[in-house]
Amino acid sequence: MAKTGSNGHTSDGNGNAESYTFRDPQALAQNIARLMEESGRVLNSVANRSASQDGGPYSAASGASEAAKVLGQVAKQWVSDPAKLVSAQGKLLSSYADLWGRSVRRFLGEEVEPVVTAAPGDARFKDSDWNDRQYFDFWKQAYLLTANWVEDMVENVEGLDENTKRRAEFYVNQIASAMSPSNFVFTNPEVMRETMATNGENLVKGMQLLADDLSRSKDLLRISQTDYEAFEVGKNLAITPGKVVFQNDIFQLIQYAPSTDEAHKVPLLIIPPWINKFYILDLVPKKSFISWAVAQGFTVFIVSWVNPNEELSHKTFEDYMIDGVLEAVSAVEKATGEPKVNALGYCVGGTLLASTLAYMAGKGDDRIASATFLTTQVDFTRAGDLLVFIDDAQLKSLEEMMTERGYLEGARMATVFNMLRPRDLIWPYVVNNYLLGKKPFPFDLLFWNSDSTRMPAANHAFYLREFYHNNTLAKGEMSLGGEKLKLGKVTIPVYELATREDHIAPAESVFKGAKMFAGPVRFVLAGSGHIAGVVNPPEKMKYQYWTGKKPTSKKSQAENLEAWIENAKEHPGSWWPDWAKWLSDHSGKMIEARKPGDGKLKPIEDAPGSYVKSRTSDMQEEPARLAGNGAGS
Repeated sequence: MAKTGSNGHTSDGNGNAESYTFRDPQALAQNIARLMEESGRVLNSVANRSASQDGGPYSAASGASEAAKVLGQVAKQWVSDPAKLVSAQGKLLSSYADLWGRSVRRFLGEEVEPVVTAAPGDARFKDSDWNDRQYFDFWKQAYLLTANWVEDMVENVEGLDENTKRRAEFYVNQIASAMSPSNFVFTNPEVMRETMATNGENLVKGMQLLADDLSRSKDLLRISQTDYEAFEVGKNLAITPGKVVFQNDIFQLIQYAPSTDEAHKVPLLIIPPWINKFYILDLVPKKSFISWAVAQGFTVFIVSWVNPNEELSHKTFEDYMIDGVLEAVSAVEKATGEPKVNALGYCVGGTLLASTLAYMAGKGDDRIASATFLTTQVDFTRAGDLLVFIDDAQLKSLEEMMTERGYLEGARMATVFNMLRPRDLIWPYVVNNYLLGKKPFPFDLLFWNSDSTRMPAANHAFYLREFYHNNTLAKGEMSLGGEKLKLGKVTIPVYELATREDHIAPAESVFKGAKMFAGPVRFVLAGSGHIAGVVNPPEKMKYQYWTGKKPTSKKSQAENLEAWIENAKEHPGSWWPDWAKWLSDHSGKMIEARKPGDGKLKPIEDAPGSYVKSRTSDMQEEPARLAGNGAGS
């Protein structure tokens, strides 16, 4: 470990004096010239993009405008109470004075305790020189003091409604994450060492990578998060054997080949979100939930949604229910001869499934025997940070843009999801790519994250407005197919999974929605977040999960998530085996395993099918493939 001398300089390891010295002045001069050339290329690209685009919703321009408006309201409230404002400012100045005084004492050789320390696990400050070298330690502490103070100012502001305060907290988090000293060349020790060691060549490479990302991006800058050439869908991702056995204009239905001699009688139908592609559940074989489920003796089908273009702009949420979920249920029945199916919905796919179940309950349709919901919301009153983007003004702007184009590009939704966790999903890649000049590592999950899909205008507008903004499903005010939807009519067994660190479908929100089903509910809380908490193979023994009583509104029982956790039982490892045992109890006897094509539906093409291979990211644009209605039926 590096040791600090009386002058605050480290004496060994990465922090030695030579690590912060340019080694070849001539090479440095050449690299500065190259950097200027690459910078001109970038600036020219930015200027051209700015002149031809108005930004639109979820862009940097619209975000800055919204942030200024919301934070202006926070400032107005503080200014209205001058005494309280002066007191808060005095605390900040006092902490700065304390930091300066301790820095002087440390420079003179005295051992001093820091004024503030980074939170455990804050990867931005993991380099030892953030603590061992006084220059970087000072910047780190000054930043943390300021960021903590600003966050406290928002948290303690009075006179704001809950929604405005939530939005203010979100925008402060964005600004604080952006202003971290880890994001700048001269205040990041790792970047400084790399710059000195390469005589600035890392910055030249970083500017080239930025220029490349700009050239591949369209409306919004898409920062490369992985090596996109390392993966190919159908080659090393989504390779569980199976066949497409049905397709229409909005989805293909895949039936997977068995890997056991026998399988449960009742098949399983998976409804993934249409916001992302289904192979999040079928990444590399060791992470594949689908492959694992097949190996447990389940006959697995999955919906692969089309990547829609403007020709499908009219497709509504109701269409996705009737021509999507209900059509898939009918197709599974034809493929297997079974009148019943178990269904699983993930995220918005689960919201669609829940809506369908309420519709079916009203119609007396009992073909779905049980339902599994993974990180699914049906009550959106506590839907988390995404509510920041769902006010009337932003919805109107978004709807106007979708009406003009016929769809919402996946890049915009991907940007929103990244903004929910900027410290993990934005700034580490800015530092790695553009400051250190390194290409990102191959990572299957981040390849999937970049492989985003378009969303039909009619469907997505309905989803955002009716679920997030108006919460009509939870209120019992939503109608689909002429049927008033009542979740209280859903009496089938339900397995409800929430994840503890979920920023997209917060566990508290999922818990609240679980109370709305009238039948038996097994509520399970998994460790980690929206993706890692779900895609958690048992062999890795990562994280943990909790089980307990059915969520209820009764005062003496588990009426909120905190009370439920207090009485829940913790289990090590993955929730997958717990779910498989639960599903087995609802899947009937074991029979000879079915193969794709055994029933009335004959194979159309090999899994993963063609719909999932249609790329829609800023890296590549392809038209959606449209098939004839009922092909293969």
